[in-house]
Amino acid sequence: MSDKPLSGIKIIDFTHVQAGPACTQMLAWFGADVIKVERPGAGDVTRSQLRDIPDVDALYFTMLNSNKRGLSLDTKKPEGKAVLEKLIKESDVLVENFGPGALDRMGFSWERIQELNPKLILASVKGFSDGHHYEDLKVYENVAQCAGGAASTTGWWKGEHSEPTISAAALGDSNTGMHLAIGILTAYIGRQKTGKGQKVAVAMQDAVLNLCRVKMRDQLRLDKLGYLEEYPQYPHEKFGDVVPRGGNAGGGGQPGWILKCKGWETDPNAYIYFTVQGHAWGPICDALGKPEWKTDPAYTTPKARQPHIMDIFGTIEDWLKDKTKYEAVDILRKFDIPCAPVLSMKELLNDESLRKSGSIVEVPHKVRGSYFTVGSPIKFSDLKPEITASPLLGEHTDEVLAELGYSQDQIKALHEAKAV
Repeated sequence: MSDKPLSGIKIIDFTHVQAGPACTQMLAWFGADVIKVERPGAGDVTRSQLRDIPDVDALYFTMLNSNKRGLSLDTKKPEGKAVLEKLIKESDVLVENFGPGALDRMGFSWERIQELNPKLILASVKGFSDGHHYEDLKVYENVAQCAGGAASTTGWWKGEHSEPTISAAALGDSNTGMHLAIGILTAYIGRQKTGKGQKVAVAMQDAVLNLCRVKMRDQLRLDKLGYLEEYPQYPHEKFGDVVPRGGNAGGGGQPGWILKCKGWETDPNAYIYFTVQGHAWGPICDALGKPEWKTDPAYTTPKARQPHIMDIFGTIEDWLKDKTKYEAVDILRKFDIPCAPVLSMKELLNDESLRKSGSIVEVPHKVRGSYFTVGSPIKFSDLKPEITASPLLGEHTDEVLAELGYSQDQIKALHEAKAV
């Protein structure tokens, strides 16, 4: 729409799977004209991955490619290369997440792109940064979580299942895409001052590491002190020389834990997260019916509480046993105690507040019918992004070609040559 903040910005979306598409989708939500370029007859691999309806674009694809236009293009054919050259000349940004050297082999090195359009911004998702000793490795979501430090600090520190643990949140993929979106917009604003494009890249390892900075903080503290007093291992267990896994501990200096609520025996998500913040200690004591804790020297300070923090959580869990997670949170929030129910995907999908705010939206699709997807997590006072359906493979090919100046006869010839 012409009234959107990013309207007038044309983006060539040469990305696939998740990290790149998440980046370009967000820019499309805010008004950029994002042209999804895919191979004729095949397209993004996620069109066919994890299908719930035969021969219909999978939700994996539809939920990462809304608001885009679809162009099918075979860049291995001379005619296809010529189309891409024209598109580059008229675009502001090209986003790609190919393997190292793929654009060069296609004939579109950075030097060639600059010849075609010195104002173009080339934005890339990489596994590892340029010059890294692993820069030739293929990287996917869980690989990035391991390489970026998230897995080593997630999970349990002892027992049968004490191995590093992967998060279900897309720390490697969508997180990298969000970082790249920031980089693209920064480069675009910079271009308004200099008139020149530039390369922008985000490595998945770096994006994960950026979200793990508090664990890097803890490594520096551990190197200095030899222990981390807010971790559940303190003071009863010995620390090694690396930041340990901390189970459900808060991680931000405030002790926290996931605690059972009524119904946990049959409901795998009948839990709440409860944080014992220092300023909330008095209200916590009042809520639990433990006023004596407010004056007991064994409980009055965070340092005094830490040696028996698990016993404190045990007392809270006993208080929770006859309350559902919703009932518990409704009581605790009246005392301004930081907590939240553990919400399942099903609960989130059907949450009235999320639907009302546009965080969950229903989108009509030409083939699959209506489906639900995530909406913009960023809210504005003067913009409400409208989420539209992902494009069918090559759906807007003729439209884009006509905009590039191709006549109907030329478009027909490109189809006959199977270049589009």
